[in-house]
Amino acid sequence: MSGATFAADRRRESRGGEDRRREDRVQDHMPLVGHLVREMLARVPAHVNRDDLLSAGYAALVHAARGYDENRNVPFARFAAARVRGALLDELRGLDWASRSVRQRARRTDGARQELTAELGRLPTVREVADRLGCSVEDIEHADDDVQRAVVFSLQGFATAGAEDMVTEPSAGPEEMLIMRERLGYLRHAIDALPERLRVVVQGYFFEERPMARIAEELGVTESRVSQLRAEALTLLRDGLNTHLDPALAAQTPVKEGCVARRRAAYYDQIESRGDLRARLALTGPDGMPVAA
Repeated sequence: MSGATFAADRRRESRGGEDRRREDRVQDHMPLVGHLVREMLARVPAHVNRDDLLSAGYAALVHAARGYDENRNVPFARFAAARVRGALLDELRGLDWASRSVRQRARRTDGARQELTAELGRLPTVREVADRLGCSVEDIEHADDDVQRAVVFSLQGFATAGAEDMVTEPSAGPEEMLIMRERLGYLRHAIDALPERLRVVVQGYFFEERPMARIAEELGVTESRVSQLRAEALTLLRDGLNTHLDPALAAQTPVKEGCVARRRAAYYDQIESRGDLRARLALTGPDGMPVAA
């Protein structure tokens, strides 16, 4: 065998070994894509197609495996997560056709619903919202349809920098990891403290990935009602977590009086009474992953 032939064989073997490593990275990190998609779906309207996001995420994972450089001493999971998040955002931006007028109507309608909920101590009917805004029921229904067809979501919390800018640190430091674990513990306690129906919706939709139709059947309500319960639960979770983790942000939400306000305050107290810092940290391992019950 000539020297040139031997060298060519070695190059082919090297390329084959690198291809296998890339395939292994993709296979090992496919659950990461599922996790990031679930995280994204929690912030967008229910009509956003999960399979479309998964396809974009898996494609980004493959590209990340091809472009990964071990010599940079950056864990592949962090590198891939940056690329996958970027691909998911690009996919959502392509769907976001909502005009400014649609967004303005959505804000007015949401504001009216929140005011009426505080005044009435329950979710208002479409007729009550229409009366508050001085429009017809059909106008409210059309506005809701427009919003449901649009991908109206906040980019806050999602990084827009390049992957290289997002992976300057090889891993979270001890302090950052403790803060993250404390927040996850608060979230777990906040979910456990939710009223039963809201807790069933959150656990079934976000953690068990069950269709709304199945959850609605279990609760004996319509899918529309499940969607309302989900929105109510997310608002309650957000305000409850802000109360304990970011009081300055929580203070920006006006405090109203009445039975609704008292129930919300009682819920915030239940979150705190679920456990101390040690109990919250015990819900996750040193790596931040949930500990099996």
